[in-house]
Amino acid sequence: MNLSFGVKVLVVITCILFSALVGVGGGWLSHKPGGYKRDAVLVGGGTFGGTLTLVLLVLATLGVL
Repeated sequence: MNLSFGVKVLVVITCILFSALVGVGGGWLSHKPGGYKRDAVLVGGGTFGGTLTLVLLVLATLGVL
């Protein structure tokens, strides 16, 4: 695809927002009552990083980025 630079930036920002939502959901689902919040934050951060990497790699492979 031959997209302009502005459209590519919007796609990356959308990927970051989507990954942040998935990361928040992963951290929220991993939190246990009475447990440490730092464990949920670590899981959420790992989920965010993994999701962002996967989404950007798929879009780069498809030729969008």
